[in-house]
Amino acid sequence: MASAVEELQKDLEEVKVLLEKATRKRVCDALMAEKSKIETEVKNKTQQKSPRKAELDNEKPAAVAPITTGYTVKISNYGWDQSDKFVKICITLTGVQHVPTENAQVHFTERPFDLLVKNLNGKNYSMIVNNLLKPSSVEGSSKKVKTDTVIILCRKKAENARWDYLTQVEKECKEKEKPSYDTETDPSEGLLNVLKKIYEDGDDDMK
Repeated sequence: MASAVEELQKDLEEVKVLLEKATRKRVCDALMAEKSKIETEVKNKTQQKSPRKAELDNEKPAAVAPITTGYTVKISNYGWDQSDKFVKICITLTGVQHVPTENAQVHFTERPFDLLVKNLNGKNYSMIVNNLLKPSSVEGSSKKVKTDTVIILCRKKAENARWDYLTQVEKECKEKEKPSYDTETDPSEGLLNVLKKIYEDGDDDMK
């Protein structure tokens, strides 16, 4: 097989030499087509010969087997912070730095994102955020795997915009906890109530 590859390499070198000398477009096109064909043959034969590729192919079933037999743990504990450009979510996962890079995947969209860490100590770990408070930039978002930690960086679509909450659901839950007049009356009624209270409690000069 090695000799076949060597022969193809020699053919390729000769085609390149002829290409440099050719001046007619039709001849150049024919030589380019032949060059591409030989390069493909070389690539195919090299891959067939590569012992590393064979090893990787053999490893694939072993890599996915534990994933199908393990169970998925939903991640509910995390911390988050923000800068002018990013919202940073930190998730603690002991030993996550030891899993292959491709086993820690984050799928970003403008509002939702989901994290899946496969085959960490025989389990999968999943975190799905369905509705971020504000839109993020998919292209500018990324993840980092550090010692016992996965860091998700969501790029703010509107830079310098402050996020008071991470998600829309969190915002709605917090707002429900506020006094009822904030939610049951419109802003103008709320203002009138405040002015009325000030007037009623005020002294004669204020009235």
